[in-house]
Amino acid sequence: MDHDEVLGRFDHRMRRHAPGGERIGDVVRQVGAEGDWNGIVWSGLDPATADTAIARQVRYFTALGRDFEWKLYGYDQPHDLGTRLRAAGFTPGPEETVMVAETRDLPTAVQLPDGIRLETVTDAAGVELLVDVHEQAFGAGGARLREQLIAQLAQTPDTVLMTVAMAGDRPVCGARMELHPGTGFAGLWGGGTVADWRGRGIYRALIAHRARVAAANGCRFLQVDASDQSRPILQRLGFAALSTTTPYVYETSAGRPPEV
Repeated sequence: MDHDEVLGRFDHRMRRHAPGGERIGDVVRQVGAEGDWNGIVWSGLDPATADTAIARQVRYFTALGRDFEWKLYGYDQPHDLGTRLRAAGFTPGPEETVMVAETRDLPTAVQLPDGIRLETVTDAAGVELLVDVHEQAFGAGGARLREQLIAQLAQTPDTVLMTVAMAGDRPVCGARMELHPGTGFAGLWGGGTVADWRGRGIYRALIAHRARVAAANGCRFLQVDASDQSRPILQRLGFAALSTTTPYVYETSAGRPPEV
């Protein structure tokens, strides 16, 4: 895979012309319905324009009463954009690695441990199973995720795939995929396994399951924002690192927008 060529495709199709995105000056933002994700997916800023652009987006989302995320990539400018976001009241999350693979190069045979079956999430009860896995695997509350997933099922059921791996009546792994028609990309999200079921190949099986569905829907590339835990597994499966990304989150209730 040609790193620069694929990064250029990703930046053009998934950031500058992001599905559902709107360009406002030198930023592209996504504004979801109630409960959906909101944030900045691309910016083309410099030291003279960055602070004003940040303040405008803070005012915009504060007026809506919505928290939002500024996705900062490793190659974004200016080089101190992260420092500027923190100064404006954003809180950075853990850095992740943007990884991409071509679906044709990925294994698509789903090999599950004995006693495990995959179930597709189609309703609120399935969302509860997926959120349960998320809370166990990542040790984080799932209230916001629950709201987001229910909204996705209602609004874009044909472009989202949510899957839970079940051991009897217990959810032990969960993952989801977002298809982006016309871009050639599908995004993999979640991918969490409860502690006592790790190391048995369930995460790899869910990658294969989603790769098969993505290929069947005409997606050439799979993209993942990978944690340090999942990156080695993804590398072994054939994913390559494109860049890094860090989520900078602004909570609208945390303070008043800057006067810029």
